[in-house]
Amino acid sequence: METQWQEIQAKLSERLEPGLVKIWIQPLEASVEDGCLTLTAPRPYMAQWLQSKLLSVLESCTREVLGEQAHVRIEASNVTPSLPRREQYWLPMLTPVQQQKKSKNWRYRFSDFVVGESNRVAVAAAKDLCRRDGGVQTLYVNAQAGLGKTHLSQAVGYDLTETPDRSVDYLTAEEFSARFVASLKTNEVEGFKERLRKLDVLLFEDVHFLQNKPKIQETALSVVKGIQDHGGRVIFTSSFSPREMQKVDSQLVSSFCSGILTQIDRPDEGMRCEIIERKAQAMHVTLSESVCQLLAKRLDSDVRQIESCLKSVIFKANLLKTEVTTDLALEVLAQYSTSTDVDLRLLATLVCEHLGLELDSLHSRSRCQNYVVGRNTIFYLARKHTDLTLKEIGQPFNRRHSTVLQGITSVERELARQSSLGRQIARVMDLVEEKAGLSQTH
Repeated sequence: METQWQEIQAKLSERLEPGLVKIWIQPLEASVEDGCLTLTAPRPYMAQWLQSKLLSVLESCTREVLGEQAHVRIEASNVTPSLPRREQYWLPMLTPVQQQKKSKNWRYRFSDFVVGESNRVAVAAAKDLCRRDGGVQTLYVNAQAGLGKTHLSQAVGYDLTETPDRSVDYLTAEEFSARFVASLKTNEVEGFKERLRKLDVLLFEDVHFLQNKPKIQETALSVVKGIQDHGGRVIFTSSFSPREMQKVDSQLVSSFCSGILTQIDRPDEGMRCEIIERKAQAMHVTLSESVCQLLAKRLDSDVRQIESCLKSVIFKANLLKTEVTTDLALEVLAQYSTSTDVDLRLLATLVCEHLGLELDSLHSRSRCQNYVVGRNTIFYLARKHTDLTLKEIGQPFNRRHSTVLQGITSVERELARQSSLGRQIARVMDLVEEKAGLSQTH
C-alpha cells in the first residue's frame, strides 16, 4: 500500500506546484483497499479544499496507479461535537459545486451586517441579486480591507444555499488560478470551465489578483460570459475599482462594469457604535453608552480595528476583574489610531528605518528584493491610511499607477498566505503603525 501511495504522490508532484504538494498532499494519511484510496486529512477544511480544488487530479493520478475502476475517498480525522468521528467526503459521487452546497461553511449572514450610508447601496444590490426576480445580474463591490466585502459575499452565499435548487460557488481569484493550473496539468480545462459556466451564481473575490495573468483572465472571461449568457449572476469584489486595473483584459473589465458598480466606505460614527454594541453582545458583554460612544468616536478606521480594540478592552477588564469603564477604554485606545490622516513621507521614512534602507534608494530603478519589499510596504500603508490616488502614491518613487497596484497586490498576497515574507512585512507594518499612531490591524 505504501508503495502505491508513493507512486500516486510522485505523479501528483509532476502535475502540481511544489507548494500545493507540501501544504495539501504531504500531511495526508493514506490507505488502499479494494481499489479505493482513502485519504485522511488532519482537519475538515482540508478535506473540503481537496474535494473542491483537486478532485480531478487526485482521481486521475490514482487511476493511473490502481486502475481505471479505482476511486478516492477523503476523511477528516478531527472530532467536532456535531459530527461523527470521521467526516466523510465521497469524491467520485459529487461534483465540486454539488458538494459545496452541502458542506460550505458560510461565515456571515445579512442579519449580521450593520447597514448605513457607507454600504447601503452595496447591501441592497447584493440582496436584490439573491432574489429570483431581482434585477441585479452582475455586481462589483470595491472596498478596502476590513470594510465588509467578504462579509457581503459570504452573506449572499448563505442566503442562496437556503434555496436547494440554485448552484453557487465561492472562489477567490487565487483559488480560481489554482484550479485552472490543476486542470491544465490534467488536460481538463474545458471541463473546469464548463462546471463553472453552469453555475447559477459565482461569487468571485479579489479579482485584482488576476492582473498580469492573460491566460487566466481569458479563462475567467469565458466562465463569466458563460454564466451571464444563461441568466446566471456574478458578484465581483476587489480592493480596487475597475478603472484602476490597467493590467486586466478590457473585455473582462467590461464584464466587471456590466452591472452595478458600488463601493463600501469606512463606517460613520453611528454605524461604528452599532457595530461595537453587536460585537460586545456576541462576546456576552454589555457596554455603557459612554464607553460605546467613546470607542465609536475614536476608532475611525475599519471594522477589524474596532474588533481588535474591543477584544483588547474586554480582555483587560476580565484580567483585572472589573467593569469596562471609560478610563479602562482610554488606556487601551492609547494603542490605536485616533485619525486616519497620515503623511506619505512619514510612512516611507518609518518603513525604511525598520528595514534598514535609505529613503533615496527607493527612488531608483533597482529591482533588489529589499527595495521592492520596502516600496510595496509603503504603497500598501499609503493606500490604507491616506486618500492619495495610486498615481499620487507612486510619483515620489518614480513608479507608475500600475506598479503601485501590483505592489499592493503582492503585499496582500503575502499577508494572506502568512508566508515568511508576509510575516516580516506584517511585523514591519505593526511597528510603523505604532510609531505613526495608526491602527495595528491589517
